Formats: sequence, C-alpha cells, structure tokens
Amino acid sequence: MQGSRLDSHRALVLNSYYEPIRVVNWQRALVLVLADKVDILEEYEVEAHSVNQSFAIPAVIRLKAFGRLKQQIMRVKFSREHVFVRDENTCQYCYKEFQSKELTMDHVLPVYRGGATNWTNIVACCKKCNQRKGGRTPTEAGFRLLKEPKAPRTKTLVPDLFAFKKKEIPLLWREYFPAL
Repeated sequence: MQGSRLDSHRALVLNSYYEPIRVVNWQRALVLVLADKVDILEEYEVEAHSVNQSFAIPAVIRLKAFGRLKQQIMRVKFSREHVFVRDENTCQYCYKEFQSKELTMDHVLPVYRGGATNWTNIVACCKKCNQRKGGRTPTEAGFRLLKEPKAPRTKTLVPDLFAFKKKEIPLLWREYFPAL
C-alpha cells in the first residue's frame, strides 16, 4: 500500500450513537473496516493500493457495537499544548490571541501560595501579562479572567481531537460536531 501521500489522513471514530470518541490513523481505520467492526460514513478521495486491490480511505467510521460509557468519558491529558487549545491561544488576562510560542502557562493561584498545576489553576497567558501579574492572583494584579479554567469536557472535545483547533477539523468531520 502507498504511504507518503496518505500519512496525514486520519479517521474520526464515532460510537454507535454517532458521537465522536477518538481519531485513528488511516491504516487502523482500514483494519476496522476489513474486520467488519465499523460502518464507513465518509471517505477521502484517495485510495490505498495493495498488489491486487484498491481500498477507499475512510474519513469517518462508526462502531457497530455499543461502546462503553467509559470510552465517552475519556480524559484529556493535561499539557501545555492542550491548555493553549482549550483557551484558544488567547491570553486569559488581556483577551488577545497569540501564537503558541508567544504564550506561557500561568498559575491563577501562585504555586508558592498552594496553587496546583492542573486544569483548574492554569491558564494561557501572554508574556507581558504574566510579568505584570507576577506572584499575585489575577484580582490582586487588577486582572479579570476571560473564563474560569476547568478541565475540558470530552463529550465534545475527544482527547485525540483536542490537538485540533476548531478551524482545522477536516470538512468531512464537521457535521459530526454539532457545537462547531
């Protein structure tokens, strides 16, 4: 099968209720199709070829078996990149949008005052606002948070999808995200 031009193709996996649960590479999607574990809902306009067969590359697939509720409640791993995606690359103090490399992570309640490094105490912050805030709380520094930091809800933000910005979600997947 061909590889290089297909490497960027991924498939959105839906549970039996048509809710997004994960993203897999095109090879894994094809294995699920061939094992008759999924229905193909959308396909890319490219094919993978073996010596004597061609296969449409699935873009959206739906599990035939009922998935466990546990799969739908997966947690998004806490990371710098995921914080920036959750906050849409926007400084939570000055409300301006930045590139990831121009942002820092800021502890709402400073570490030296007992603040933890977790979803509910970390926000995206531009370097200028971070310096201005220093070791104070946002209120003490005269800031107002754009939105209260919290762990992302995975019913609409699937862990594998969390790395995608809303505008980067492939067109073939968009109808499966009613919130977009």
